[in-house]
Amino acid sequence: MKAHRAGHKTAKTPKKAKAAKETPRGPLIRVVLADDHAVVRAGIRKILETATDIRVIAEAGDGAQAIETIAAASPDVAVLDVRMPKASGIDVTRWVRENSPSTAVLILSAYDEDPYVLAVLQAGANGYVLKNADAEDIVQAVRSVHAGKSAVDPEIARKVLGRVSGADAAGQPEELTDREQEVLALVAKGHTNKAIGSALQISPRTVQGHLAKIFDKLQAESRTEAVMRGVSLGLLPDTLRGA
Repeated sequence: MKAHRAGHKTAKTPKKAKAAKETPRGPLIRVVLADDHAVVRAGIRKILETATDIRVIAEAGDGAQAIETIAAASPDVAVLDVRMPKASGIDVTRWVRENSPSTAVLILSAYDEDPYVLAVLQAGANGYVLKNADAEDIVQAVRSVHAGKSAVDPEIARKVLGRVSGADAAGQPEELTDREQEVLALVAKGHTNKAIGSALQISPRTVQGHLAKIFDKLQAESRTEAVMRGVSLGLLPDTLRGA
């Protein structure tokens, strides 16, 4: 898929959703949708609401409005465009990670260039899917990030993993300890620091210390990037598009 260039703002219209009858797979997933194109928002909303377990509770037309809406609604998932007026999807993602950590972030964008992808993943986004993806993939991506899993478009995953693997040419990173590998495996499953601490019978602060060492050893700047690096190095099964 050819990405739109910075000078061409028109986004592709998402593929139409199939009129499939679905049974809810769990609790209702409350979504805030932010995109500066009203027509695109309407199309994405229609796709998401074909799923009986997803409800778009609010929309935003720019980044600043997205932050205000997320702060007021505390959604389960924020579905964000990358390029928006007033605050980018990257800025909104950083705000969410600092102020609404229970909200998962899914980037839904027309852009697949490395700078955008790497920037939002480093900012803490849980997933990155292209707007021309199949409707079923977009719905599943929302479910995946809500479940604490990563949801990255296969083409984007290959590009990012290729960059991560390229760093391996300079030499293998320092080996993770058994405990660090246990922590990374639980991160890949979407567990919070508190949940990881409970599972391993250590404090959340100790978990944070292990994560800092994992990030340093794997040269990662976010949980998602650490998981992708772990996949690239064979430390984890391929969890990038966990169902």
